[in-house]
Amino acid sequence: MIDRLQKILSRHGIASRRGSEQIILAGKVFVNGKQITELGAKADPECDRIEVDGKLLQTNAPKFVYLLLNKPKGVMSTCDDPQGRKTVLDILPSQYQHVYPVGRLDYNSSGALILTNDGDFANHLMHPRHHIAKTYEVWVKDIPSSHIIKQWQEGIVLDGKLTLPATVNILQIEPKKYKTPRTQMQIILSEGRNRQIRRVAEQLGHPVLGLHRVAIATIPLASLKFGEYRLLCDLEIKTLCST
Repeated sequence: MIDRLQKILSRHGIASRRGSEQIILAGKVFVNGKQITELGAKADPECDRIEVDGKLLQTNAPKFVYLLLNKPKGVMSTCDDPQGRKTVLDILPSQYQHVYPVGRLDYNSSGALILTNDGDFANHLMHPRHHIAKTYEVWVKDIPSSHIIKQWQEGIVLDGKLTLPATVNILQIEPKKYKTPRTQMQIILSEGRNRQIRRVAEQLGHPVLGLHRVAIATIPLASLKFGEYRLLCDLEIKTLCST
């Protein structure tokens, strides 16, 4: 079936729709030996020879896979890293080397991360209009006042734009164990700007000491240990797609 190249690459698990567009614009896609750099180009994967980074695209799209991973701290949430740091693919078995992360989780952060080879699914989760909630447990320096908590809940200006309202609750305070008191907070965001929690916390005078994502939408990590993963069930996939 003839279709736009970015949709074909997405269906074959090369990247999300947007990621596939970037791959095309970078000149990494060839159709029948001709380099394609325009997003309007179309092809038929059953008839045309499509190559991405020198690798031939298989005729049949692979079976879709949906994983929930508890990413450890010190692991990149990417498929490769120019600096040679460990990535999420390095901690997954060989049968899952064709998946890619949906969104990002900082190198120094840990927790829930979804990986898939379903480009349309990934694109749905990452699109800002869906406001898919993500729940974090965050340790910050010192003890935020009620005024600071209210500011965080109502929104802070980042890059000239107010953040969306967030759920911010204090879970516990540990003033005795450390020279400087620290506070554990539950933070639920419905948007995902770059390093948002860390930047807001810094701006409010309470730098992040540790950040762990415990749930995506209604799907919790539960008993998954660092570095462990599981397949999402059909109901969880359907829930995420309808969010």
